[in-house]
Amino acid sequence: MPVELAYKAFGKGPPLIILHGLFGSKRNWASIAKALSAHFHVFCLDLRNHGESPWADGMDYATMAADVHGFIKRHALAGATVIGHSMGGKTAMALSLLHGEALNALVVVDIAPVAHSGADIRSYLETLMEVPLAAFRDRAEVEDHLSESITEAGIRSFLLQNLVRSGERLQWRINLAAIADDMDSITGFIDTGHGRSYGGPTLFVAGGNSNYVQPRDHTVVGTLFPKARIEIIAGAGHWLHAEQPGPFLDLLKQFLDDVG
Repeated sequence: MPVELAYKAFGKGPPLIILHGLFGSKRNWASIAKALSAHFHVFCLDLRNHGESPWADGMDYATMAADVHGFIKRHALAGATVIGHSMGGKTAMALSLLHGEALNALVVVDIAPVAHSGADIRSYLETLMEVPLAAFRDRAEVEDHLSESITEAGIRSFLLQNLVRSGERLQWRINLAAIADDMDSITGFIDTGHGRSYGGPTLFVAGGNSNYVQPRDHTVVGTLFPKARIEIIAGAGHWLHAEQPGPFLDLLKQFLDDVG
């Protein structure tokens, strides 16, 4: 069953929807949303089991695309442009392939429509699930604990955005159990057989230092998204919108101007 997704809106104009990646939330894209809000009515969504959206079983991309499609219908946003990063990018691609009539254009950020091992995200998930939150008093103690296994400060900070206090207790605001149960679906994609494709304007943006979009994936992209353009941002990794916001916004604004 689709769930009603939490969101934050910015600006006025044609509708534009932004979908975050795994372990993220609508907050991660606020600066990009504000930069686009002069010309668009931007909706940053929390996907299921993330942020302020409901917890529910099922994290396959057809299910998450149905959540977003329900949001589009509920808020009368037919003809929206949809931007998705990582897991949100796969959700956006699934939405375009299953409900393409609801979209004006598609932007996919550092992910391809293929399965990947997800070794890094599986490792992060296992680490978070093993944190004995009841033993810690505050975020600093949890970060110190995580530093033993997650050495990159930026990734620790990103993951810790999901740590909240409920009364006197610390808890995760992401549904770690549901994510673990459907990790194979999250690292996979939908069945793209039967000649399914999305013929609308499509932009893929990948980080030059990221391994989530490989040259071998370009053929699949071209088959499923025949009007796709693929751009690479040098010096950027998987979170390219945070690492290189200037070049990313330049590409995004040019694409949005072109599609109208």
